[in-house]
Amino acid sequence: MVGNVGVGGDNPIRVQSMTTTLTDDVDATVRQSIQLAEAGCEIIRITAPTTKAARCLADIHKKFRAAGFENPLVADIHFAPKAAMEAVKHVDKVRINPGNYADRKKFAVREYSDNEYDSELQRLYDAFSPIVLECKNRGKAMRIGTNHGSLSDRIMNHFGDTPEGMVQSALEFIRIAESHDFRDIILSMKASNPKVMIAAYRLAVARMREHGMNYPLHLGVTEAGGGEDGRVKSAIGIGSLLYDGIGDTIRVSLTEDPVHEVPVGQELASRAMSLWSPSKDTPPTSLPEDGIHPYEFTRREAKEVSFGENLTVGGTQPPAVLVRTRLPLTDEQAIIREVCGIQTRFKDAKIEGLIVTPTTSDELVQLAPLGEALHTVLPLIVIDGSQIPAGELKPSLLPSDIRWGILAPISGKKIESANEAISACIASGSTLFAELAEPEDLSILQNRDDLPSTILTLAPSDREISHRLGAYRKLSHACKQAGIRHPIWIRSTDENSILPSDYTSARIVEASMLAGPLLCDGVGDLLSCEIFPDAAMGTAMAFNILQGSRTRITRTEYVACPSCGRTLFDLQSTTAKIREKTDHLKGVTIAVMGCIVNGPGEMADADFGYVGGAPGKINLYVGKECVEIGIPQKKAVDRLIDLIRSHGKWVDPS
Repeated sequence: MVGNVGVGGDNPIRVQSMTTTLTDDVDATVRQSIQLAEAGCEIIRITAPTTKAARCLADIHKKFRAAGFENPLVADIHFAPKAAMEAVKHVDKVRINPGNYADRKKFAVREYSDNEYDSELQRLYDAFSPIVLECKNRGKAMRIGTNHGSLSDRIMNHFGDTPEGMVQSALEFIRIAESHDFRDIILSMKASNPKVMIAAYRLAVARMREHGMNYPLHLGVTEAGGGEDGRVKSAIGIGSLLYDGIGDTIRVSLTEDPVHEVPVGQELASRAMSLWSPSKDTPPTSLPEDGIHPYEFTRREAKEVSFGENLTVGGTQPPAVLVRTRLPLTDEQAIIREVCGIQTRFKDAKIEGLIVTPTTSDELVQLAPLGEALHTVLPLIVIDGSQIPAGELKPSLLPSDIRWGILAPISGKKIESANEAISACIASGSTLFAELAEPEDLSILQNRDDLPSTILTLAPSDREISHRLGAYRKLSHACKQAGIRHPIWIRSTDENSILPSDYTSARIVEASMLAGPLLCDGVGDLLSCEIFPDAAMGTAMAFNILQGSRTRITRTEYVACPSCGRTLFDLQSTTAKIREKTDHLKGVTIAVMGCIVNGPGEMADADFGYVGGAPGKINLYVGKECVEIGIPQKKAVDRLIDLIRSHGKWVDPS
């Protein structure tokens, strides 16, 4: 229990957020807490960086309750044990970061002898025990919240900057708590890189199982950023784990007003809970093997398929992006304008393929001139044959060119014979995009060496609730068992949706929760976001998902914290200014951090860092190394650009 809210067990997935006001501005913090509660936030976290701030929690708690709100309040503690001891008097839970609480973080490289390591653990025991006993005596809960960016030097030197190190850091503190018979604990393993975060949480579950532990898990992607990027990255990391049944409470961290975090969290939670039966009477599901390595990224091995000279998919190539046009094939000029507009708009993130949907055999004859008109700007056109009546997919009507593909159901549901589509591909030299109703339909393609090439995808499901993430994993595993190395095409469609919606924000979550986790697990050679009615929007989302999953980098990557009471500058406007000046730098990662609590560590993945060092002063980093200190904020963005230029990573915008 966190206050009056149950976390874990059969309770629903709880959505929480964090205030961004200065904690000692009591009235502002109360107002924002009320706004969060009214938005549906179930648990509200407030930073307490100092003992003075922690004392303010008494008035915040009193005024928040007087306003009629019973939502639990949580104190966020990092470096100050004294602040924790004060805060626990006034809140329902305290969050402790193992790497920053009574531990050392100087990025020092050293070897620890067994005696030295044991001595460090004893020091932690002595420092951590008082807050454990205080929580126990007062009946308060605790979150042991490990951040990838704030592992102690001891952990870093022993386990490295790894998911294993994150888990072991938390286990050290759990063992201390358990030695005092305190178990009202929630655990978190947050990172700014979704791949690291997913692996860490999975490993935490495995290690807890080994030790007979079953603590609830709080999920989050740290420093996800704002706008669509932050939503996509959060949906990838959090959604992947929720779909696997991992996670009890979540927080979407956006570089925006925290009220905006709540509906995104609700979208994520509702999709997972729609697949979840909390009844204890429900027998456990027998899970099939899926061939996914849960703790390490390994890309599925796929053979290369080429479409002319300008496009190869599979192998070591990054996933290709396809987009579906909703325009009728009779309006050839409108389709040409649509494709050329997308290719011009997205510069380094151009689509590789167009999906068209003829409905009669008469429309097939219009494809050749369309392909001829687009041959200089588009390597691939896929003909969706699902609407063509059986017997009308005649090879003589199809363009004879390897730059074409035929998407055809091969399970017999829409085209009576799979052989019709296969024969058409053989006769025209096109690639078969085999649409399987179930992974078991893969047997139809076995021993078909006469096919020029084949790409696999799953048909839209007609089931009321469909766990398509699991189905794609199952397809990947079925390929491995059958010795088939065909590339796999991930499709996000309305029919594949867990909870279909007409809202763009919900579609962003839906597409990210399907495609992102698969890409993070190494599955997927092509991607299309057909869930969006607008082709340009579908293109943007596909590339955002590829960027968020660290699968294909086509623009600048930003690691930006969500702001809180520790932030030393206006994070939203500063991030927007930095993005405006640097978002053309393909493949460069820039961290924008409000303070030094997690900044230096979370910049493990960043090339350059912009960090609040003091009020009005900025520190600049290259990787983890601070290279400039105390720069006036007005000059800091220009100095950041100079720093990027001095390291040979700057190019002038076109």
